Amino acid sequence: MIESIRKRFNEEFSQEKYQAFLKDIASDFDYAPTFRIAETPFFIPKNLQNQIFEGCNQVIDFIKRPDFKQLTQRSIELNTAVPNEDAHTQFLAIDFGICEENGHITPKLIEVQGFPSIFNFQFNLYRKIQKIYPFLKEMSPYPDGIDEEIYLKKLKEVIFGDFSPSEVVLLEIEPEKQNTKIDFYYARRDLGIPLVCVTEVIKEGKQLFYTNEAGEKTRIRRIYNRVIFDELDLRKDLKLQFSFEEKLDVEWAGHPNWYTRISKFILPYLKGPHFIETKLLSELESIPEDLENYVLKPLFSFSGAGVIFHVKKEDVEAVKDKDLYILQKKVHYAPVIQSPDGKVKVEVRILCLWPEKDESPTIVGNLVRLSRGEMIGVKFNKDKDWVGGSIGLFEK
Repeated sequence: MIESIRKRFNEEFSQEKYQAFLKDIASDFDYAPTFRIAETPFFIPKNLQNQIFEGCNQVIDFIKRPDFKQLTQRSIELNTAVPNEDAHTQFLAIDFGICEENGHITPKLIEVQGFPSIFNFQFNLYRKIQKIYPFLKEMSPYPDGIDEEIYLKKLKEVIFGDFSPSEVVLLEIEPEKQNTKIDFYYARRDLGIPLVCVTEVIKEGKQLFYTNEAGEKTRIRRIYNRVIFDELDLRKDLKLQFSFEEKLDVEWAGHPNWYTRISKFILPYLKGPHFIETKLLSELESIPEDLENYVLKPLFSFSGAGVIFHVKKEDVEAVKDKDLYILQKKVHYAPVIQSPDGKVKVEVRILCLWPEKDESPTIVGNLVRLSRGEMIGVKFNKDKDWVGGSIGLFEK
């Protein structure tokens, strides 16, 4: 969208450079990520950046409301409740589609998650891009006041709290099999945090332990949680020594309840120019006649599971638990990135960190997803180029 930067990038781009870029990423751990990494960053002009941050601040203001927990308690009742919930989330991922409305480019909030994203991969992705395209050092994925040093400091503060890295684990379901394991590898390298599968956790009374690389049983004082309950509920084959629902002597970096509270559940509450008209099915007075202009989404799902894009009346009528689904007005993603052969749509995820002692979350970075398909996501972009995960770069 910044024409001069886009022109220079496209002129300098080549398949050889792109393959060298991918090879550089793969060389860190002798592992190539299983998700597609896009050919280009997204160059974000000041006016769009300001709109995105305005939308983020409005979301943050809502989450900081004194009655936020009361408003979202129903979401906990509908899901797994985990004890020892802290005062506020420590991670925020705020997703905006870059859309066209009345002839203008504008960001529209698609989703909010109180859950960690790929913070460590994005930190390293920017470094890799600069090596291939040095002129991009004049741009930054960090907002004003944030740099690499502050980014890592905030991340460590959130993940480790008052504990040493050996007392904190990154907890996941079979981390070696996850699509995002490149992020885990960078977390282990850059932060010194162990990767532990839920089946490897040892429980003694109310305390949890893991076995470190030296074979020593080590107390887990704090959990950097990457476990999604949707996946855990499906994995009946897994044998755990502990339950997330029991009161344990452990702290959370990313308490699981915030994944439930800060989710599509809050979208119907958000009103304003950067938000999309969203209604709970249970609060619909009548089914809209123009369903072709809506998307039907389950409140609690991960990675687009259960979303119906071409909604029919019978789809709405077939939903039994109407307080678990929303009907959301469609937005029109604008193809704003010029590729060598056509234009590409984009979604920007703003990454925020919120250490326990801070009054508010801090915007620290971003990731972007590029699409040529009907929707953002792998299944809509198979066999296409200039699509996939990347990073947004702001004008300095």
